[in-house]
Amino acid sequence: MTRKICVVTGSRADYGLLCWLMKEVQADARMQLQVVATGMHMSPEFGLTFKDIEADGFHIDEKVEMLLSSDTPTGIAKSIGLGAIGMADALARLQPDIVVLLGDRFETFAAAQAALVARIPIAHLHGGETTEGTIDEAFRHAITKMSHLHFTSTEEYRERVIQLGEDPQRVFNFGAAAMDNLSRLPLLDRAALETALGFRLGKRNLLVTFHPVTLENASASLQFEALLQTLEELEDCHLILTKPNADTDGRIIGGMIDTFAAKHKERTAAFTSLGQLRYLSTMRLVDGVVGNSSSGLIEAPSFRIGTVNIGDRQKGRVKADSVIDCTPDKKSIQAALRQLFSERFRQSLPAVLNPYGDGPVAQKIAHVLATLSLEGLLKKSFYSPTPNTKTEAQHVQ
Repeated sequence: MTRKICVVTGSRADYGLLCWLMKEVQADARMQLQVVATGMHMSPEFGLTFKDIEADGFHIDEKVEMLLSSDTPTGIAKSIGLGAIGMADALARLQPDIVVLLGDRFETFAAAQAALVARIPIAHLHGGETTEGTIDEAFRHAITKMSHLHFTSTEEYRERVIQLGEDPQRVFNFGAAAMDNLSRLPLLDRAALETALGFRLGKRNLLVTFHPVTLENASASLQFEALLQTLEELEDCHLILTKPNADTDGRIIGGMIDTFAAKHKERTAAFTSLGQLRYLSTMRLVDGVVGNSSSGLIEAPSFRIGTVNIGDRQKGRVKADSVIDCTPDKKSIQAALRQLFSERFRQSLPAVLNPYGDGPVAQKIAHVLATLSLEGLLKKSFYSPTPNTKTEAQHVQ
């Protein structure tokens, strides 16, 4: 009997990581792919990116509207409720055998609630990670406890999922899902990228992505203003800025980006969404990534470029030697950028190893989804590892 695998995606970011797994499921006769698009995918403000999913050849089985036109804590909380309601209806219609979720966002949390109550096993990607500056930290660990299969991006994260009481036989470390994009996506060269962006790269270039630190009150504008002031003073450097996700105070940063880009048109380009192809092609050709996006920690090291990681949003994540941490103030950001452009730092980059692996990932996850017995999967016992005992890593050949 064909196993129905329902992949839920709520943003451009998680879709970019899930698309290769979706292709693997779609191509496997043992499985039937179901796709649910929700969250930012359905919002004009964030580029109606469900169209990108369809353009890649996927049929969207359900579209779940959930975002209110608000980035306040009250608006986000209400959006979670709407998401749970919409996902409940979608899952009742689709009746999947497994729901696949990635990450830590509130859209994903809403989907996990609905699947758990519907008694549908959840396969969760990228559990066990820590981002101490955001509410996503709690969402991620809550989703882990709601889930039944786990696919982590490093062995350290696998151990943390087990520390949360999950059975080691259900926790698999195949590396970060993003690694498939780096090995399988044909990236654009400089001329093609400039055409795609409508923007010419300069002698030096930076890719800038900054999200609100959602566990801090009224800090978004102050922190981002410190970054913009620093970028404004950079000489002979072109900037590609991408706007933040639908987080609390995200619109504040989006408005500041528009104002800055309008003031510095000759050397700045701003985008609501670049999509995976343009984003990774840009990353490959710039001198560094600046901000607080997870992509600066997970994908950037594979391109042997430096990352200036600002503030606490990614605090606690595993980091390569190419990541330069700094506090969200002008003086610290300036020092980090000086290090990024220094000859000594640049000479160290070819030797950088990416702790998130090199793939392939999607093929291994798809094999588990197709073959693992679902019998008894819903009922979980709390696993308590004995002191000083390492658990055996799960691998699929």
